[in-house]
Amino acid sequence: MASPALETPALKHGFREDKPAPHSAAAHATPAIPEKPGRLTSLDAYRGFIMLVMASAGFGFPEVAKQFKGNPVWQFLGKQFDHIAWTGCTFWDLIQPSFMFMVGVAMPFSFASRASKGHSRWRNLGHVLWRSLVLIGLAVFLSSNHEAQTHFVFTNVLAQIGLGYAFVYLFLGRGVKVQLGAICVILVGYWLLFALYPVPGPRFDYAAVNASKEHFDDFFAHWNKNANLASDFDQWFLNLFPRTEQFVFQKEGYQTLNFIPSMATMLFGLMAGELLRSERPARTKLRWLLAGGASCLVLGFLLNLTVCPSVKRIWTPSWAVFSTGWTFYMLAGFYWIIDFEGYKRWAFPLVVVGTNSIAMYCMSQLMKPWIRQTLQTHYATLEDAFGMPAIFEGPCGIIWLYSATLVVLWLICLWLYRRKIFIRI
Repeated sequence: MASPALETPALKHGFREDKPAPHSAAAHATPAIPEKPGRLTSLDAYRGFIMLVMASAGFGFPEVAKQFKGNPVWQFLGKQFDHIAWTGCTFWDLIQPSFMFMVGVAMPFSFASRASKGHSRWRNLGHVLWRSLVLIGLAVFLSSNHEAQTHFVFTNVLAQIGLGYAFVYLFLGRGVKVQLGAICVILVGYWLLFALYPVPGPRFDYAAVNASKEHFDDFFAHWNKNANLASDFDQWFLNLFPRTEQFVFQKEGYQTLNFIPSMATMLFGLMAGELLRSERPARTKLRWLLAGGASCLVLGFLLNLTVCPSVKRIWTPSWAVFSTGWTFYMLAGFYWIIDFEGYKRWAFPLVVVGTNSIAMYCMSQLMKPWIRQTLQTHYATLEDAFGMPAIFEGPCGIIWLYSATLVVLWLICLWLYRRKIFIRI
């Protein structure tokens, strides 16, 4: 933040009015967004971007695309803002990998801050364990919304983070070689568990487990939907909890054990976070992020062709590596524009959400239906009273409704930000 003596009307809120000379002292003298020392603005912006995309519910693009089946633009948007059926990757599929990756990126910064306050490693470990339990509990709470009883399910992204967070913490500061070794052990070990697990017989009814169109008949059959090691584990594990009816399969194919390979995603993020906290030049950091992204994309693509299919819903090793490549690139993009080039003013709307991601996530899970209904109710009154256009109706009405809902959620985050209220776990 600029000192009072250096403030001008254009800088009094900490924002630059004009483009600074690249890499000049002036370009980095005045942070565009007030932040605590050592806080990575690009990470907050990346987190805010992902949170906003998640809360948008895809802006309703997949629903609109169904009404314009002959329009290639709508078909592209509809596909990219929805999950792929089983194998492959869309933009929407990269939301959860981004969450997992950013948890790892933030870890070195978070615990460096705690260390500066005198917290011991044992105290930090206690905090890690507590945070893991809270995240799992919060995931169960959110998953139980509108259910008749507590809905014990652990595929929610918060539960997945909580289940692997403590293990990933153990590798904080251990060095790249050890961290890469852990990633290899996790992914190779998890691959072996699936590869050695027997596949169903030729008479297995895939339609009965909602997998009539998503299965393989060759070696890749070990990773078929709801007919694999992880799905069999959930048939045992989830039935240990009180349920209104016996668990047989998860309709979309998500599994509890996904947290194991997703720890590799968090470890990649941990490596990226330690890189960004290092004393290396910014240009070198950017090059390493880009190199990491390219390496993961190429390796993940090759693994998908040879070792196992790339399936986000069961977080196969090939998916873990391939999706991480995109998260490296996204982080590199935000780091390049915000922290390297010094353009921070534009990112303020993202940072508002990124610094309160837990609040945004919970509001998105709990409040969106109520906000949508309230908007429709009161806007209908305006339509009748003043002849306002019926923007929430028609083929594209859902886009306006989802966008308006997102604006309401963002305004709540802005209110929290202005009052310095930040929800932490």
